[in-house]
This record gives sequence, structure tokens and C-alpha cells, in this order.
Amino acid sequence: MARALTRAFFDRDALAVAPDMLNKVLVGNGVSARLVEVEAYRADEDPASHAFKGRTPRNASMFSAPGTLYVYFSYGNHWCMNAVCGPRGSAHAVLLRAAAPLDGLERMRERRVKAARERDLAAGPGRLGQAFGANRSLDGASLLRGPLRIVDDGTPPPGRPGVSTRIGLAAGKGDGLLYRFYVTGDPNVSRPPR
Repeated sequence: MARALTRAFFDRDALAVAPDMLNKVLVGNGVSARLVEVEAYRADEDPASHAFKGRTPRNASMFSAPGTLYVYFSYGNHWCMNAVCGPRGSAHAVLLRAAAPLDGLERMRERRVKAARERDLAAGPGRLGQAFGANRSLDGASLLRGPLRIVDDGTPPPGRPGVSTRIGLAAGKGDGLLYRFYVTGDPNVSRPPR
């Protein structure tokens, strides 16, 4: 039986939350998938964070209570989802980068008609958002009891997760920060390590 994560789970630094989110299950909108890749973002000390320059209408949800969903539109065609972490106002977040589909595959395929393989359904933050029907209406929703939830089904995070620099960043690129965590060897990871 899966149990909902508590606010205390998210009320920590993004770098502590991110590896612990691996193998948790994202559930909602008729589908579920096991999180296999995430990235940490750390507010005003992290040039790649949307909160680096402070609060704006776009990133306001990042300053909400831990366990809030922050959804933003990326590259003009992708909705990306983040779990807000740390104490309220700290603007830490964990980007949900990739997941292994569990239930509702037909619904995912309806939303991701261009996906040729099952691994293409949720491998990447834009694909994951699309597979879950993410849009602006989910921004600010609770991950504890909202339409999308992150639950623990008893599968522990990997003892030694893969760790690397984050993917596709312009700001903070080359900073060498090891803020990406993934389940080593999982075929649903968005990009294999180099």
C-alpha cells in the first residue's frame, strides 16, 4: 500500500530531497510512474534556479510551502514539474526529469502520440509533464493531497544513485555542480551519463 509523502519529507534542502525522491511514485490524472531521474535547484545561490533573481509571477510557487508543485512552460511547448522543497520562502525545488511508467500507459500514449517506445513516454521533463497532462492549472497544487501526488510504495531509493551535472542549462553551465540524481541502469533515464 502506497503512502503519501509528508510535508516534512520536502522540508529539507533540495540536495537532500532529490536523491530520496528516486523510486518514489508520481500518481494522478489517470497515470502513475516511478521517478528515476531528478535535479536539485537551490534558489538565490544557484544561477540555474528560476528563483536566482528573486520572486516573480512565473516562479511564485517556488516560494510556497514544501510539497507544493511548481509547473512552468519551457521552450514554448513543454510543461515541466518541480517539487518545492525547504522551508516556506526558501525557493528550493527538485525538477522531475524522468520516470518509468507503471499504470495508465494507454492514457500516456494518448498524450504522447509521438512516443515510439514505452521508454519515450516519460524520459525527459517535457515528456513527463505531457504524459501526466501537466499544465499551468497544476502550478501551486499540493503534492501531498492534490491532483498529482508523490507517494512511497516501499521501494527504497538506490543506495548509490547516479550523480552528474544537470542537463541542458545555459545559466550556471560548467559550474560542475553535481545536482542531477538518477537510478543507474534504468532505461527510462532521459540521458545516459557521459
